[in-house]
Amino acid sequence: MTVVDEGAEVVTAADKVPFPEEDVGLATGPSGLVVVDLDSVKAKDPKGTPDGVTSLQALCERAGQAVPATYRTRTASGGHHLYFTAPDGVRLGNSAGRLGKHIDTRAHGGYVVAAGSTLSEWLHRPLTPRQAARGLTVAPVPVRASRYATAALRAETAAVAGAGEGVRNWTLVWAARALGRFIPSGDLARHEVEQALNSAGLRAGLRENECRAAVASALNWSIANNSGRPA
Repeated sequence: MTVVDEGAEVVTAADKVPFPEEDVGLATGPSGLVVVDLDSVKAKDPKGTPDGVTSLQALCERAGQAVPATYRTRTASGGHHLYFTAPDGVRLGNSAGRLGKHIDTRAHGGYVVAAGSTLSEWLHRPLTPRQAARGLTVAPVPVRASRYATAALRAETAAVAGAGEGVRNWTLVWAARALGRFIPSGDLARHEVEQALNSAGLRAGLRENECRAAVASALNWSIANNSGRPA
């Protein structure tokens, strides 16, 4: 992916062409990131609807803050991704429109096509759940499900294969739960998820019977908790 430095903004080849299939999917939660997705105005939006950039500017004005200066990329649809380091001690999930019109966020349970300054407290406060929410680990990815599913499969299997001793089992279970939500929607087939994760677990040094048992149990949990939901 070509990257051109234009001061504070990073412009990628995605400005001119759609993301190719070989692009890397970045799992934002395990990467310790919160990505703020500023969408462009859609054709179906009513006249006068602000885009994500305008909504963020208004949000900053209301908070008496400057627009955060951080790593930024343009997306294939004409929007922007702003990358922030996730705040310590707070587990954020995905959101859609909570910060403003055409502003989404990706954290635990989210992916972006491949980060940044620390996410300010005034900005992450509206995203912080008031009480623990079990659904954060299986938050749906709302756009281009099949593309995100493919990116998620690559990202999660890579994370499992690279996991070290002491975190391998946990990483495998987490990956299976994250990927399992794509099975009820038909974006991924169970057998391909099992095969990919079992192979990744073996590369990480786990025994075959450990992999199969952990993956099967985690997928069953994820499917049971995501049946009827779009991935």
